[in-house]
Amino acid sequence: MARLLEGKPLAEKIKEEIKHDVLALKRAPVLASIQATDNPGALAYIKSQKKTAESLGIEYQLHDLGKDVAEEGLTELIQKLNQDKAIDGIIIQMPLPAAIDYKKISQYISPGKDIEGMHPANIGKILFGKAKLVPCTAAAAMELLISSGVDLYGREVVVVGHSEIVGKPLSLLLLDRFATTTVCHIGTSKAGKLEEHVKRAEVLIVAVGKAGLIKGEWIKEGAIVIDVGINRVADKIVGDVEFEEAEKRASFITPVPGGVGPLTVTMLMRNLVQAAK
Repeated sequence: MARLLEGKPLAEKIKEEIKHDVLALKRAPVLASIQATDNPGALAYIKSQKKTAESLGIEYQLHDLGKDVAEEGLTELIQKLNQDKAIDGIIIQMPLPAAIDYKKISQYISPGKDIEGMHPANIGKILFGKAKLVPCTAAAAMELLISSGVDLYGREVVVVGHSEIVGKPLSLLLLDRFATTTVCHIGTSKAGKLEEHVKRAEVLIVAVGKAGLIKGEWIKEGAIVIDVGINRVADKIVGDVEFEEAEKRASFITPVPGGVGPLTVTMLMRNLVQAAK
């Protein structure tokens, strides 16, 4: 039976380190949060960010532009915040209005204030092993993996999902630790080869957003499983991996909820303090 890799205890440990760093700064770091949505999930995430920030001695500034804001209004605010020396980090809350392209807008943020780590300059630093601001969910998955005590050198690691916020940056972080890394995606699945790749994974990280995509019986005995997926099925929140069967085979596994999720906001705050430094 697998040991659980729970996010909350690790988040609490990292929060203590953040508090120490904030005290060393001798001022409250300032996080500017840009909201252009009334999505209930986004509002809950904003509330969680604000609560976490304040508990760490971080000032949280919310700029609510309303869900009908035009791209020009959003870029004007970003440029104003870039120039404001009192602001240490900027985050754009999702979703944005349909007419606004997040990939385009996120590039307006100064790389040094990009606490989500999504600016091309910050993604590029991951490629060269010099990352300071790493996408938060990818960073959370790595922290959980490291907490298991695994030596990634030469290990067969399979990442399922190649999104810009998780799969792609995570694969680069793993390569930097000399893991033998395979990235699977919809093409792998359509070719009928997903099961084949998953079955040989000594470390499996799944970030797709499709409940039960990975069958529990595919998990290699003793594998470490990091499930980033969050899916609502009936009245339950479940991951991308069939948990009950996978738990019998894995050595470590993240629960959903309670695994990667609790760490994500903490990684955001750690990035902010890094930006402030």
